Amino acid sequence: VLEAVRRDGRALLHAADPLKGDRELVLEAVRQNGGALQWAAAPLKGDRELVLEAVRLDGWALCHAADPLKGDRELVLEAVRQHGSALAWAADPLKGDRELVLEAVRQHG
Repeated sequence: VLEAVRRDGRALLHAADPLKGDRELVLEAVRQNGGALQWAAAPLKGDRELVLEAVRLDGWALCHAADPLKGDRELVLEAVRQHGSALAWAADPLKGDRELVLEAVRQHG
C-alpha cells in the first residue's frame, strides 16, 4: 500500500480503515496528493504537520482539516498561498485578517 500511495496519493481511498490511521502512510499519500487528506482517519486530520504538507500541495485540503487547524494562521496562509479560495475554509476570525485576504485576492484574482 505504501508504494501505491507514493505513486498516487488517491490510492489511500482504497486502503483498509486501520491503514488510514497510519501516520507514515497518510503522510506519504498527502505528499503525493494533498487532497488525499480527505481519506485520512479523523485523528490525523488534526495532525498539524500532516495537514501542512497537504495544504502546501493543495490549498483546498484545508476543508478536510480538523476545525482547530482551520484557525491556525500559518497553516491557513500556506493554504491560501496555494489556492486563494481556500480562505473559505478558514475559521471565521481569520477571514477578516487583512494579510490573508490580500493573499487570497492575489492568488484567486
